[in-house]
Amino acid sequence: MRLAALLVAAGSGQRFGGGTPKQFSLLAGKPVIRRAAEALGDVLLQPVGPAERITRALRGLAHLPPVAGGATRQESVLAGLEALAAHAPDIVLVHDAARPVVPPGTIPALLAALAEAPGAIPALPVADTLKRGAEGRIAATVSRDGLFRAQTPQAFRFPLLLALHRRAAPGATDDAAILEAAGEMVRLIPGAEDNVKITYPEDVRRMEDALLARLIPRVGTGFDVHAFQDGRRLVLCGVEVAHARGLAGHSDADVGMHALCDAIYGALGEGDIGRHFPPSDVAWKDADSARFLAHAAGRIAARGGRLANADVTVICERPKITPHAPAMTQRLAGILGVDAALVSVKATTTERLGFTGREEGIAAQAAVIVLVPC
Repeated sequence: MRLAALLVAAGSGQRFGGGTPKQFSLLAGKPVIRRAAEALGDVLLQPVGPAERITRALRGLAHLPPVAGGATRQESVLAGLEALAAHAPDIVLVHDAARPVVPPGTIPALLAALAEAPGAIPALPVADTLKRGAEGRIAATVSRDGLFRAQTPQAFRFPLLLALHRRAAPGATDDAAILEAAGEMVRLIPGAEDNVKITYPEDVRRMEDALLARLIPRVGTGFDVHAFQDGRRLVLCGVEVAHARGLAGHSDADVGMHALCDAIYGALGEGDIGRHFPPSDVAWKDADSARFLAHAAGRIAARGGRLANADVTVICERPKITPHAPAMTQRLAGILGVDAALVSVKATTTERLGFTGREEGIAAQAAVIVLVPC
């Protein structure tokens, strides 16, 4: 069974307010759309929406090239389905990029329901009393019997959904409505309260509280030293710094990035950088240390965690680090996939004492807090 997913991210999010659409806003340090993509798991992922923003938010995740959305959600989904047609999936999940949580068991239950019907959606029974209002007062009480709140991801047999979308009348607010209009059966599976669609800024705050309640903090520290060497460029925290000498090492010898990797691996209980990238391996000769840090960040994601903060201190007499610290901060944050506000780069000296004081090399230490599921 070939399974694909549409990640619909073309909406403007007018009710959310501000200059950033809700699906690209940060939720506990990650864009909402990235959390939604990660929650879908290992599927052929077709994003729909602004390509530049999506590519930046999903950096490091496998996905097909984003396709532009339309003026309505229905048009955006059709654009995504047409892009997927060449891959001929059997099943497609259609998921709102503004829903960052897909509860465990939801996707297996949807796929099981497709054995009996061409479509299936998660939904919750309406529990509140419903009122129809007019001119600021109650006009009528609406029976809640048989009413459900639809959620995503919604699952469909791909060939049928594509065919129905191609000839559907405009106005559908979800894809189940396309099947309903054609007289096709859509099964309901139990939804979940934590499958929240981000609509207003307060939704982000509530979701962050819920996510943080499930995570425990783990602290990691790292320390690294490299000697100066003639004829090499100097790379610190991912930024090339003009200096007479570089640092000796098997890779690019980025002492700041190496210390940060060790701090992350330590917080996760996964050893040090040498365990993952042995200096005896020729594959890492002169390697860009960004590859190491990206791997460390991937280990956080693989554990279902997130980086709460990272603090790097570079220890040397020269070169001066402070002028480069903002660029270093941005570079590290970009590799880690977090907001720059969560990363700090600073410098100190040893008052001309020891090997760094004699300008024989550079040291760095790092500390991180990683939040992982309890």
